[in-house]
Amino acid sequence: MTVLDELAHWQRGIRAQFPIIVANPEQAYLDSAATSQKPQAVLDAVHAYLTTGNANAGRGSYPWANATTALVERTRQRVADFLGDPDPGRSGVHFVSGATEGLRAVARDWLPGQLGDGDEIIVPFADHQANLLPWLEAQELLARQGVRIVVRELPYQSGSQDYDPVALAELVGERTAFVAATQVHHVYGGNMNVHRIRAAVGPSVPICLDAAQSVGHLPVDVGALDVDFVVFSGHKAMALPGTGALWARNLRGPRFTPGGWTGTPNTSGIASLAAALDWLAAAGPARIEQWTVALAARLTDTLRRLDGYRILGCQPSLAADSTLQQRAGIVTFRHREIGSNDLGFILASHGFMVRSDGHCQGRAGERDSSVRVSLHAYNTVAEVDRLLAVLETM
Repeated sequence: MTVLDELAHWQRGIRAQFPIIVANPEQAYLDSAATSQKPQAVLDAVHAYLTTGNANAGRGSYPWANATTALVERTRQRVADFLGDPDPGRSGVHFVSGATEGLRAVARDWLPGQLGDGDEIIVPFADHQANLLPWLEAQELLARQGVRIVVRELPYQSGSQDYDPVALAELVGERTAFVAATQVHHVYGGNMNVHRIRAAVGPSVPICLDAAQSVGHLPVDVGALDVDFVVFSGHKAMALPGTGALWARNLRGPRFTPGGWTGTPNTSGIASLAAALDWLAAAGPARIEQWTVALAARLTDTLRRLDGYRILGCQPSLAADSTLQQRAGIVTFRHREIGSNDLGFILASHGFMVRSDGHCQGRAGERDSSVRVSLHAYNTVAEVDRLLAVLETM
C-alpha cells in the first residue's frame, strides 16, 4: 500500500474543511506556494473575533481591548510552541506582514549593528529575492555609514540545487558574521538541508532562515535546526494575508528589537494565525508533508518521461521510487516548445490554477519563466492525474 492509499481517508476529511475548494470541484488550485487556501476553522475564528471582541491591542483597559491583547500574546506563545522553541524564556516572537518584511526587519534592525568594516555575510543568490535583497540593502546602508562589508554567495551543488556544505565550509572565515538560508526552495521544491549549514559554519555564526515554504507544509523544529531567526508568512500557512511571524532566538548576538514604533498590529490576521497553527497541528505537519511529497512524486514520475517537458531542479529525484530526498510539494517545469506563460493560460482554461512566471527568484536564479505546480493537503490524486492527462496532449 502506498502513502497515497494509506492517507486517502485522512485527506478526504482534510479537503472537506476548505469551503472554497468544496464549492469549486471543477477547479484545481495548484498555487499553494503563493498562498494557501483557508480551512473553515480559520474563517470561523476570524469571524468570531471581529463580531465578538474586535479592539486594539495594548491600548485600552476595557474587556474587548484586554481580550485582544491576550490574543496577541497567546499567539506569540503559539508560534513558539509550533516551531519547537527550545528556550522560550530567551526567545521572542514578533508579528510582521509576511516573510519579506520579517527578513527586512532582521536586515534593517539587527544585522547592521553586528557588522564592522571588512566583515562578511553569506546569503543565497538563487533563492527568493526576499532572501537576497534585504541583505544587499543592509550592505548599502552600511556603506553610506562608511562601513564596507562583503556579501558572498551561499554555494549550491551543481545538478541538485541544494546548498553545498563542503563549499560553504571552505568559504567561512574569521570575518564571517552572518548566514541567510532557505528551508524549502520555492522553485525547485527541495528541502535545502539547513542542518548541514550549522555544521559547516560552526557554532557561533548567526543563521537566519526563510521558512515561508516550510511552515505549514512540513514539521519545523528550530531547536534541531539550531538557527537564530525563523521568518514565515501566515498566508502560506492557512492564515490570512498580511500577517506572519519572526522568531528570534536571541542566543548569538544581542536581543532582536524591532526598530521604531510598530503601530497597530494586524489583530484579525493574528487571530487567523492562531487558528491556522491549531488547525495545522491537528492535521499533522508530518502527514501533510507525506501527502504532498507523494503527490509531487506522482507528478514528476510521469512528467519526466514526456519528451516535451523539462523539470527544474534535481533530476535524479524525479522517479517515484527514487531513494533521494523528493520534492516538498513543489514541481516547476517548462515545455520545450510552448512558452510558460502560454502554457499557464492553457492550463487555466482546463481548470488548473498554476503560477507561470519567473517566481521572484534572485539574481543567480532561472532567467526564463516556468510553470510551477505547488500542492497542499487539499489536493487530490485525481487532480494530479487530470493535470498529467492534459499535459500529455501538448
